[in-house]
Amino acid sequence: MSFSDIRAGVVGVGFIGVAHVEALRRIGVDVAGVVGSSPERARAKAEAAGLPPVYDSLEDLASDDSVDVIHIASPNYAHADQARLVIEAGKHVVCEKPLALTSEDTADLVARASDASLVNAVCFNIRHYPLNHQAMAMVAAGDIGEPMFLTGSYHQDWLLKDTDWNWRLQPEEAGQLRAVADIGSHWLDLTRFISGRNVEAVMADLHTLVPIRRHPPGPVESFAKADEGAELIEETMTSDDAAGILLRYEGGTRGAVTISQVSAGEKNSVRYEIAGTEGAISWYSQHPDQLMIGHRDRPNEVLYRDPGMSAPEASRNMAYPGGHVEGFPDTFRALFTQVYTAIDQGDGTGTTYPTFADGHDAVLVTDAIAKSDADKRWMTVER
Repeated sequence: MSFSDIRAGVVGVGFIGVAHVEALRRIGVDVAGVVGSSPERARAKAEAAGLPPVYDSLEDLASDDSVDVIHIASPNYAHADQARLVIEAGKHVVCEKPLALTSEDTADLVARASDASLVNAVCFNIRHYPLNHQAMAMVAAGDIGEPMFLTGSYHQDWLLKDTDWNWRLQPEEAGQLRAVADIGSHWLDLTRFISGRNVEAVMADLHTLVPIRRHPPGPVESFAKADEGAELIEETMTSDDAAGILLRYEGGTRGAVTISQVSAGEKNSVRYEIAGTEGAISWYSQHPDQLMIGHRDRPNEVLYRDPGMSAPEASRNMAYPGGHVEGFPDTFRALFTQVYTAIDQGDGTGTTYPTFADGHDAVLVTDAIAKSDADKRWMTVER
């Protein structure tokens, strides 16, 4: 499918901004240009990464009448104001998570996008691994009975060393939560999507396991190694490196998840198991084409990703035949295909991409997690 009549722009030229541009090109969208933290930095990155032309500012991009959609892949603190500007310009908007740093801002953005009748999406791309849609379809069909217990983890190691650094470690740019907001929100969205159940209450224990970090004076891109020869600045950390969270979902379902960005050897590892009254399903992102199906009274099964043997919800997210592994970059292609289909057809019926409403819900849950840790008690999610 090609969307060559739709033009897009991307704000942010870091790791994720480049991923947006590449995925848009794959589905045939004309990427008009990009915006960086400065025109100079953006032009240097554009030349190195083969990006489209650079606009001097988001205002310039948003005022271009030929641009229909704007993707926001900038630091977290900028999301709310940039999304508002894009909506006011009448452009459809795709925003990286978190949608904003406060639930007041996320609620405002949900209302503004709805009032303007604009397609809106939040990049919880992990749900667009095809077998996660397969798991969702199986739970909805009752294949594992009623979900009882949801467990899992999201672990990385890129912030293990005290010299590891990025804007995500700075609360003024990323918000007060770090690991939970950055990667934990993906797991929470994923299990909410698959189970069809909202988190009602949480009990959280957050950890700052690397209390002092040393970093260079300039910016460091996500997942980049520290420059060992640079003059380093010491800084006390307050945001979470890791967390353990107990979860109460609606309908009596219970859950537990661990989040970490300091687990050596775990590069980008997402796991979940949903235990139901009749069976269980589990998935691991390092083997994304395999869905484990657990049984009590007969042998367990492994379902391999294959368009011909999957639910329609899953197969429409697949671009390759069975046996040809689809990974992280493919999740953006699958997500954006659904978003741009809604833009092209003017109808989002039947789509499963995460919207601003999903982004708002995620911030409500992470707000409750922060309050739970601060008060050392169960905290209800205030919807």
